[in-house]
Amino acid sequence: MKLTVDISKYPLAENYIDPIREFIDELAKHPNIHIITNTLSTQVFGDYDDVMEAIQACIKWSFNKYGKVVFVCKFLHGDLRPE
Repeated sequence: MKLTVDISKYPLAENYIDPIREFIDELAKHPNIHIITNTLSTQVFGDYDDVMEAIQACIKWSFNKYGKVVFVCKFLHGDLRPE
């Protein structure tokens, strides 16, 4: 099964750019997913298990490194990458 996830991360800190960039860099370490970023969010595409594993690991990493962070995620069935 394919999955698309749209993620927005809101670090509860004055310096919010670095935690967002580092989160995207952590996601990029997972070779079986495809990532597209824009100014509002990050989209993650791939097989359900691969996407969920990557997101789970990266959210946990972010909480451990930065403490209080808000994530807003939308999960959509299928690979909805723009063509």
